[in-house]
Amino acid sequence: MRTKEVIVLPYQESWKDDFEKIAQELRTVLSELTIRIEHVGSTAVEGLAAKPIIDIDLVILSKDFPSVVKSLATIGYQHEGNLGIEGREAFTYSGKEHLQSHHLYVCPENSPELKRHLAFRDYMRSHPAAVKTYGAIKLKAAQLFPKDIESYMAYKSSVIEEIYKELEK
Repeated sequence: MRTKEVIVLPYQESWKDDFEKIAQELRTVLSELTIRIEHVGSTAVEGLAAKPIIDIDLVILSKDFPSVVKSLATIGYQHEGNLGIEGREAFTYSGKEHLQSHHLYVCPENSPELKRHLAFRDYMRSHPAAVKTYGAIKLKAAQLFPKDIESYMAYKSSVIEEIYKELEK
């Protein structure tokens, strides 16, 4: 589900429902294996422009990971590994045309990457000026680099770094 094309939209209220639909489907096979399912990333922040892809962190106990992989496979998800980021395992999928495009990550409850995702989301939810600044830079980056995800990411990275500096205070 990885793409080089960049589409950024103004915030869509429907992203909340899109997340819930995906989470509900995940719960059908994972209810006893999950601690919680977190909506993270830009679509989880009201008012923030975003690529229309729902980011989800599935929080588990580390010991349950093999069972989670098997359960997710029964509904069309395949484990991709950590894709170079420790503390989260990525999954791709097929047969999910009925759901909004999404990225699914499985994280142990003590994962630094999970903590980073949640801290960023929660900071953005409580700082409207940061939402405005970050949203504007994302829209500009998408306009400048509509077919180049790497350049899009690089263009907005300084704003992300500034937000992480704020989180450290």
